[in-house]
Order: sequence, then structure tokens, then C-alpha cells
Amino acid sequence: QVQLVESGGGLVQAGGSLRLSCAASGRTFSNYRMGWFRQAPGKEREFVAGADWSGRNTYYADSVKGRFTVSRDNAKNTLYLQMNSLKPEDTASYYCAGTRSWGHIMNAREYDTWGQGTQVTVSS
Repeated sequence: QVQLVESGGGLVQAGGSLRLSCAASGRTFSNYRMGWFRQAPGKEREFVAGADWSGRNTYYADSVKGRFTVSRDNAKNTLYLQMNSLKPEDTASYYCAGTRSWGHIMNAREYDTWGQGTQVTVSS
């Protein structure tokens, strides 16, 4: 099982950009479909973006389409989330996660390994 460590979070003004990274340990990163989720205080964890094993197919929540881009580099065992045009409502802890299942990539229950999270705060 891979272990995941996120980085790249921080404080940014509305309209700004951040790039999150998720480094995976182990040699089986390419066996996992990967996802980004986020959780704001008092709210449930929600799907943000996902990528299949190669990264050729990507998936987005409606709230981030056109602003966020998910990608992966299997040679570097790393998942990325480029976030542009950030809004205050994007403020949350962001988690990367991996799944070996064939279930719905947007369903958090399908994921069997999670990172510790990185905080993103967008000021207005």
C-alpha cells in the first residue's frame, strides 16, 4: 500500500493560484486511481478531482471545472492539483487519496489510502 504526503497549501488572495502536490511512496503508484478531496470546517468531505491510472482520464466536481487541473507523473510517483482563479469558498483542507477499486472515482468510500491533508485558505 502506498503512503501519501501532500504539500503546497497556503494562504492566497481570491483570484490567485496554488499547486498542490501529493508524493506517494512505494512502487505501485501507477496501480492506483487517484483523487483530491477537500473538507471545510463543519462540512462533509467532498470530491474535487480525480485521475485514472495513467492520468489520461480526469474527473472534476462541477464547482472546480475550468479552474482546477489534476495531473499525475507516474515516473515521479506524484499527483498534482493546479488551482487557478481561487475563491474564498475553496478554503478547506485538501487530501489526496488512492484507490485500487473499480468503483466510482468520486466516491470517498472507494479509497483505501489517504494523505494527512494540506490547508488551503483563500482570502477575499
